[in-house]
Amino acid sequence: MNKFWVIVFHTYLNKLKTKSFIITTIITALILVALTNMEKIIDVFNSDDNGTNVGVIYEVESVYTLFKQNVNAMDKDIHLKEFTSESKAKQAVKNGELDSYLLLSLNDKQLPQAVYKANSLAESNLSSTLEQAVQQTKVAMATVKIGLEEKQIDQLYSPVSFKKKALVENAKTEQELNQARGLVYVLLFVIYFAVIMYGSMIAMEVATEKSSRVMEILVSSVSPITQMFAKIIGIALLSLTQLAVILSVGYTSLKASVETNHSGIFSYLGFNDVPLTTFVYAFVFFILGYFLFATLAAFLGSLVSRIEDVQQMITPMTLVIVAAFLIAMFGLGDPETTIITVTSFIPFFAPMIMFLRVGMLNVPVWEVSVSIGILVVTITALAIFGARVYKGGVLMYGQSTSFKDIKKALQLTKKET
Repeated sequence: MNKFWVIVFHTYLNKLKTKSFIITTIITALILVALTNMEKIIDVFNSDDNGTNVGVIYEVESVYTLFKQNVNAMDKDIHLKEFTSESKAKQAVKNGELDSYLLLSLNDKQLPQAVYKANSLAESNLSSTLEQAVQQTKVAMATVKIGLEEKQIDQLYSPVSFKKKALVENAKTEQELNQARGLVYVLLFVIYFAVIMYGSMIAMEVATEKSSRVMEILVSSVSPITQMFAKIIGIALLSLTQLAVILSVGYTSLKASVETNHSGIFSYLGFNDVPLTTFVYAFVFFILGYFLFATLAAFLGSLVSRIEDVQQMITPMTLVIVAAFLIAMFGLGDPETTIITVTSFIPFFAPMIMFLRVGMLNVPVWEVSVSIGILVVTITALAIFGARVYKGGVLMYGQSTSFKDIKKALQLTKKET
């Protein structure tokens, strides 16, 4: 048992001290800080921006006045400038005085129409805003022509009352669903990237030791099964350390951003209102998902002798993780579909899909228990089988990139026993 913990902490400390680990942790933490303060960063870059200048050539002054009011109501950063001719406006664009210009006129029904001109049409937000302003101007003029009074117009365009209520008493409200959706979205990304990254790290670790012939020395002193589980535990501790640092920095930055800017894009997440059980389930399914794919990655890594072959060998495992992630992304919009319910009980999809369900819905405890139970049984079976493959796989050298090598590894294990 002492040898087991020696390998665990050797793997953990060696990886912890590497420059790649430290740099990756720092960069990821900085990216999270940048993302959670994106609005502040955008405001800094836009602080010297004087807005967008748009020239307008019009026929009727009353139409232009109404159009200008609509533009100002929609976007105060758009500055309209009057021009008497298109040639002058075009010259102003060439000189950099204008970003674009608009030809505002009346059609045969005496309703506004417009032609937007600019050097490039890549800036779709500006043209869309101007189009909406022209549309609102047209609607306002049309209603006046019909003879509707101001009160009638207000009634016509007042928003309809549409409330959502669940028939089930303990069902989540729309606000709770939106908060849960944002949090689940973030945590799904964490589970997805963590499982892929640390699973690949385990496979790479085993392949590296084999390629340097260190494995031959280790096999003579420690059993391959002890090695496999020691490496899995060691990388698990490493992943928890890295995630703890990254998530702590991200959460602190996010909370500070929400407190200083209540209208920020992250404020709807509502971390303070999310039940503690959601975070508990996130941790449970992350750990189970990690051990499931880590065990799989360990014995797949033991089948290759060159580092270059690792990615090819674990590609099917990676595709399964990607498939689970894509299904989970689909389920964010409709978590009650049959495919989400069914896949939440399939071991290789359960870590993400069942977590999605418990985060978004009020799932019965027995369903969560069954899913976790299936995961535990699968991990145990995979660990027993993986240990046998690992035991023979670490003794295999040469070109090994096929799953047929699993049979060879099992045969070597039988010879050893």
